[in-house]
Amino acid sequence: MDERKLWVEANHPCLSVRQQCELLELNRSRIYYTPRSKIFGDKQLALLRLVDEIYTDYPFFGTRQMSNFISLHHHECRRHEARWAYEHLSLRSVAPGPHTSKPHPEHKIYPYLLKDIEIVRPCQVFSTDITYIRLQRGFVYLIAVIDWYSRFVLDWQLSINMEADFCIETLERVLAQSSCDIFNTDQGAQFTSKGFTDVLNERDIRISMDGKGRWVDNVFVERLWRSVKYECIYLQEWENVVAVREALRKYFLFYNYRRPHQSLNNQTPASVHGLILN
Repeated sequence: MDERKLWVEANHPCLSVRQQCELLELNRSRIYYTPRSKIFGDKQLALLRLVDEIYTDYPFFGTRQMSNFISLHHHECRRHEARWAYEHLSLRSVAPGPHTSKPHPEHKIYPYLLKDIEIVRPCQVFSTDITYIRLQRGFVYLIAVIDWYSRFVLDWQLSINMEADFCIETLERVLAQSSCDIFNTDQGAQFTSKGFTDVLNERDIRISMDGKGRWVDNVFVERLWRSVKYECIYLQEWENVVAVREALRKYFLFYNYRRPHQSLNNQTPASVHGLILN
């Protein structure tokens, strides 16, 4: 939450809410805005779950391919239905389209710095991204920060909305414990926001951003999402945020400390990152 919002008083003795917002350089609409959880019908949820699973296998599908695939293998699905599902799932595709990385037109976009750079040690490059986690009656959003060299998940957090606050909180927790030379993100509004980039600039960390629509620029986080979904999320239906948060807590402990990675010569991320399992 923006700390400036806490200073605004509805019954201030001298200043109206409008005057207080002007003094704090705060958009008045943010004072009255309350995020609403999405509620879907059974048919809508079924379509969202189906698209979620198919897309995880075939992330190159656009909405036309998705609707054709569902119509061929499952049931009739029109393209506008697939498009609706993509928008509500905040999907990312190779081609630009509706996804979690929708940029803000007034935010600064930084260049991609990792092309042809050899990653040779932990804490050289950190990276982050957002994905969606489905519940029985809706979805929540998950952010994770990983170390590129070791694939170690440094921190993560769930949110019921896509505002930048939970991303900034996660970043600050990570950087309170360690730092890096380069921090890579996509061009999503959460990561291009002044609050997020200021945290990095204040610590003299170089900011790198994926090319527009180039999921491959952040491929290690994309692989993490695939593992999270197939090894944790898809194993059962999740009733609420509390249940999925506890499941993710256990999974990330397993992922960091127990699960061998083929790309790490069958070592765990924690061992490569230089941590000792208690």
